[in-house]
Amino acid sequence: MRGNNVMAGYFANQEATHEAFRGGWFHSGDLAVWHPDGAIELRDRGKDVIISGGENISSIEVEHAICAHPAVLECAVVAVPHDHWGERPKAFVTLKGGATATEADIIAFCRERLAHYKCPDAVAFGPLPKTSTGKVQKFLLREPEWAGRDRRIN
Repeated sequence: MRGNNVMAGYFANQEATHEAFRGGWFHSGDLAVWHPDGAIELRDRGKDVIISGGENISSIEVEHAICAHPAVLECAVVAVPHDHWGERPKAFVTLKGGATATEADIIAFCRERLAHYKCPDAVAFGPLPKTSTGKVQKFLLREPEWAGRDRRIN
């Protein structure tokens, strides 16, 4: 994208700015579809797509399924390494106050709503790391899972 409402660049990071603005256009890293009615629907961030056994899994799609669970306040889904499939989804879930759910509950709930290969293999419970503006910092969830292992870079 480009226009007067697009940022000028990343603060104190000329290399990232150069990469993001290659060819004179801002490349956000978002993946979307453009519907015939003109609507644009965000599907995921390129770096957040989980590639499991050659199948692309949208972290946003899995997050929406999990957030439909009545006990779930919020969640984030990231790729974690898997020896056979390459990557698999793992969910990090914050429950609503006073609500209870187990890892098995969340996975079973997903299996009723998603293709089974899209469902997380593991669920961790607790607060999600966020920026001061409330954006979930997925890299903080992803880094410990990949420590000492190579991960593809988008």
